[in-house]
Amino acid sequence: MILKSNWKRVDILNQLSLVIILLAALFIPLAMARFKVTFLPTAVVEILVGVVLGPSLLNLIQTNNTLDLLQNVGVIVLLFLSGMEIDFSLFKKRPTRLSPLEEKDRQNAPKYSVLTIAVLSYLSIIGLAVLMGIGLKAVGLFDDVYLSSILFMTISLGIVIAGLKEKELLSRPFGQTILLIAALGEVVPMVGLTFYASAYSPNSKSLWLILLILVVAALLFWRFKPFFKLFDKINKSTTQLDVRLAFFMIVTLVTVAESVGAEGILGAFLAGIVIKLLEPHEETKVRLDSIGYGFFIPIFFIMSGVNLNLKELAASSQTLLMIPAIFIAYGLSKGLIYFALKLRFKTANAVAGTAMSATTITVVLAVLQVARHLHQITSQQSGAFLLAAILTCVMGPLIFNKLYSAETEDLKKTTVHFIGTNLTTVPVAQQLAKGWYDVTMYTNNQHNYRAFNSEVSIELLDNMETGFMVNQGVFDADIVVLGQVNTKKNYELAKAAKQYGVKRVIVRFEDRNILNEKQEELAHLGVELYNTPDVNISMLRALIEAPSTMRLMTSTEASVYEVALRNRRYADIQVRNLPFIEKITISQIYRDKRFIRPTGGTSLKLNDRIIFTSSKQEAPEVRRELGKLN
Repeated sequence: MILKSNWKRVDILNQLSLVIILLAALFIPLAMARFKVTFLPTAVVEILVGVVLGPSLLNLIQTNNTLDLLQNVGVIVLLFLSGMEIDFSLFKKRPTRLSPLEEKDRQNAPKYSVLTIAVLSYLSIIGLAVLMGIGLKAVGLFDDVYLSSILFMTISLGIVIAGLKEKELLSRPFGQTILLIAALGEVVPMVGLTFYASAYSPNSKSLWLILLILVVAALLFWRFKPFFKLFDKINKSTTQLDVRLAFFMIVTLVTVAESVGAEGILGAFLAGIVIKLLEPHEETKVRLDSIGYGFFIPIFFIMSGVNLNLKELAASSQTLLMIPAIFIAYGLSKGLIYFALKLRFKTANAVAGTAMSATTITVVLAVLQVARHLHQITSQQSGAFLLAAILTCVMGPLIFNKLYSAETEDLKKTTVHFIGTNLTTVPVAQQLAKGWYDVTMYTNNQHNYRAFNSEVSIELLDNMETGFMVNQGVFDADIVVLGQVNTKKNYELAKAAKQYGVKRVIVRFEDRNILNEKQEELAHLGVELYNTPDVNISMLRALIEAPSTMRLMTSTEASVYEVALRNRRYADIQVRNLPFIEKITISQIYRDKRFIRPTGGTSLKLNDRIIFTSSKQEAPEVRRELGKLN
């Protein structure tokens, strides 16, 4: 009876520990938002809270089998989501055949590409990481050169993405360079860890068997390649097929990895890569993030802090010496990145990028957990590596936010060239020129040139022949608007502009016969069409159905605007939570070839075309913010 009572008491304590962890996981982001703690990543705060709740201070959490299981699942889900973060488009080469505009852009581009700088940077990290490992062994602080080298090669992709997203740099050359370096900082150490675990694991098998994981991953990718096309037709909220597929991938590849003597986290990482390559919907990514970061991953981070016993670390003088030495080694191993970044970017930004690349926590935790399982590292040594990693996550973002400033190439305005000057195009050009657009108009009509030249920047052309216009740089623009009345000429120039490589070509077509004949061809080329009759019909219908439409369109105070959502900061955010929602009214959202009438709870998605009303003073700022590519 007494034994049964003791078991029941232990079970209650185990459950209480989980309740405390989940309560901490709930209040940490709330407290960070309340006290505006933005300089520390959430993961670092969760580890620090775990230290406070564990044996180092309050000793409120007792480790048990349940928490160990949840912690192991947490690291597997974390590595899975890390695999999904890798942007493989960064590794793609430029096409061999380029349009004239792309060829001109390449000739004017900086000498060193994003890929070149990133690869040079990471090669330097590998070399310095090995030297740091040898140095630690030489001074007698840590003998395992292979393990320390892997740890010094790691970079925290999640923290890097968060920092770049905050600065809206994910689509900029500087941001893409740092992002690619960080991606390599997760992939390469994971490969190194695989060979390390195979060499030291008591269950190790032939290294050739590790290739089976890649074979299985490739087979799964091939088998489920059409999955998300079928998914749209059969998905129901009660089935969540995409989530089921994700966990099937995780369990399968983790099982295969452990069966061939590798670590399960490698299988989870590969599962994330496979799902990423299957090109899942944004909703799938959101759901998987919700499961991971909503439950399993916070438990893993908090338990990592709980297992970090500061009292034991403080009792060892050698461990106390290791912490600053390892922190310096983390930084020095990334030091040569500065010189690679300096080949293209400003000095201050090169320092900022180096500091951000020195941040590491995610893969470090995974590596340390594997090393402890293999009994290749003591708890004190593991704690020293972890504390030093936490310090990099504090210092790196602080230095980055302090030093970074926009590069000259990032401040370039959107170039818009109008071909044709008339009462329709000139007022539009005038309004755009007041915003974030560099506008130039072209005409061969001397009367129109004299009439409108004082209103907006206009260049007079000798003729409208395609070859002549190419030589004059008319097609060297981000957007070309063909606003002439001559439909045949507009058709000819539209095709030439797309062939030249102009990203967006907007064409006026007043001749309905030619439009009907050429519409499908131009749509296939990506040309955007409009004509006055259609605009007038749509306007009259809108006026009948919504009498206030005309007042909105012509009001001096407010008007109707449209913008494509490119800014990832606002993806998956509900309409009611937009920081500037009081300044605008969103009437329609065009998504997946259909219109959605939004409510306050509607979540925005990347590439949504948002139709909203706002004052003419505030609309340009809102459009720039939502349309910013990052």
